[in-house]
Amino acid sequence: MGRGAPSSPPPPWRRLLCYALLCALLPWGTSEANEQLAEFPPRGWNSYDSFSWIVDENTYMQNAEILAEKLLPHGYEYAVIDYLWYRKYVDGAYTDSYGFDNIDEWGRPFPDLQRFPSSRNDKGFSQIANKVHGMGLKFGIHLMKGISLQAVNESTPILDIKTGKPYVEDGQQWTARDIGLTHRTCAWMPHGFMSVNTDIGAGKAFLRSLYRQYADWGVDFVKVDCIFGTDYSPKEIITISELLQELDRPIILSISPGTEVTPALAKNISQHVNMYRITGDDWDNWKDVSSHFDVSSSFAAENKIGATGLRGRSWPDLDMLPFGWLTNAGVNQGPHRQCELTSDEQRTQMALWSMAKSPLMYGGDLRHLDKDTLSIITNPTLLKINHYSINNMEFHHVYSERTSKEDKHSSRFISEDLVHLPKIDGVALGLTACSDDKANGWYMFSQHGKSDHICRNYGMQDDKNISFCLGKTKPLLTSDDTIVHNEEHQTKFHLAIMDSDDACLDASGSQRRTSSDIKFPMFSRCRWHAMQMWELNEKGNLISSYSRLCATVESNKKGVVTTGAVARAWVATGSKGEIYLAFFNLDSTSRKITARISDLKRVLGSTFIRKDMCSCTEVWSGRNFGGLKEEISAVVKSHGSMVFEITC
Repeated sequence: MGRGAPSSPPPPWRRLLCYALLCALLPWGTSEANEQLAEFPPRGWNSYDSFSWIVDENTYMQNAEILAEKLLPHGYEYAVIDYLWYRKYVDGAYTDSYGFDNIDEWGRPFPDLQRFPSSRNDKGFSQIANKVHGMGLKFGIHLMKGISLQAVNESTPILDIKTGKPYVEDGQQWTARDIGLTHRTCAWMPHGFMSVNTDIGAGKAFLRSLYRQYADWGVDFVKVDCIFGTDYSPKEIITISELLQELDRPIILSISPGTEVTPALAKNISQHVNMYRITGDDWDNWKDVSSHFDVSSSFAAENKIGATGLRGRSWPDLDMLPFGWLTNAGVNQGPHRQCELTSDEQRTQMALWSMAKSPLMYGGDLRHLDKDTLSIITNPTLLKINHYSINNMEFHHVYSERTSKEDKHSSRFISEDLVHLPKIDGVALGLTACSDDKANGWYMFSQHGKSDHICRNYGMQDDKNISFCLGKTKPLLTSDDTIVHNEEHQTKFHLAIMDSDDACLDASGSQRRTSSDIKFPMFSRCRWHAMQMWELNEKGNLISSYSRLCATVESNKKGVVTTGAVARAWVATGSKGEIYLAFFNLDSTSRKITARISDLKRVLGSTFIRKDMCSCTEVWSGRNFGGLKEEISAVVKSHGSMVFEITC
């Protein structure tokens, strides 16, 4: 549920004006250092959905200018350059290519000078940031976790920002090779980046020099990738958060990706960040949109919306709004196609993102922003809900029935919380925080005198336990593997398919996953990588060495994906006593959805509902439904939404 909201929220232009005046009156850094970060869910534009990794200075600045003109008045203030801005855009370069990145003498990335020519002066983004700030916007960049494989292979020295010289500790001059964890390369970009050892001073010194440089460039927002979800790296997240607090300049910290993220996983991380993804990548297809309902509901139920964060608040992030003119994931190509979501589906996505108070980052090419899309992402009531509403939660007491003529057996039900899980051959494998009770119950199974199976019971049949087992093997190596001989890896093992010894269980995908992808468990060639290493503790947890998350297993006799209720609803309350009720139809045909006023009273309290004095207006259409009666009922189109503002 949301946090408290101001009784009379100022418009975005007034907040920006007050901020500008305050900065002019106080010395640089004073007002910024004391600024509350992410007081509301951040809004802005990100280049990924429209340009993949090939955005250049000219197209970025064109989008920033339109952002300032058309969206800044509605609170969209962050202009973010997404990933691989340091990669040379030449033949042979792609997402996981090696040897094409620009790094300085200290192993830190700097912008591709061909794509960002203004960076030639300082090998940085200072000039672009200054121009963006001059428009009233804030400047953001995407980062990968840790350090690049190029820097590690080149053994670049580490900058000590206190001396301006190479970092020295205990008489040793440390290099990138000393701090890079080669067994923890990014699962979906193994030739790009790896985790840094933050347990040693040299590792922290590298990250400190990195983020101090970004602050010097004028960066206001960093999106750190391959560090959360199935790529969970809690030590590095916390270290980055601590280093950002050392800076005079406030910088929003966003982390990604969100695959397999649960409230339990976010419990010890949300206070260190401002935004954290809770799904995989969201693209313009209905499966991706509909997959967000369960996860957003679970985070609202755990009071994670607007909870304490880095220097301010933190927000569960449902990912970008992939509307308008787009490209495809991971390609070397800019915007070339229209969004494939229907107008109704886009409104549904905008409504859910607003009711769940997710950050709003538009992903389409703003140079092709059409009137219909603009009206969706700037709807004043939804933006008010997104920033100022409280008590945001899924409303479970809705009833629905199909209105389509061909449906002879209309259903009437109350929606329930159901979780999407990957189902493979009747078994659902997943990952969760090890504190979750679902992570317990794994055990070693001995056969023929050998402890060569890892199993877990997941059901009963004929009064007997039904078990799921994987073959336990020692790490199998190939010629391109490098072994790190230390005690840390002596207890680790691979888990192989029972009928094979050359396909091992991965804890994270070899490529980025969308929010609706169902690809866990994943098996690939056995190799020496933390992504494939597991350990079994005495509590019965099967722990991934890569993410430190724990495996779960459940039964699914039918072998199909479980789907939630096709009629969903959310509620929230406004700063002036308004009540917001949103209906969502996930079905493939129209449905009549109904909510009883008595149920709203039970959930929100009787003081919120005085039906004899209340009126109801639907936000998208502007239709006035008049005074409240015993229920609110409406026919909602397939994949559509209706949002009601109730004022009393």
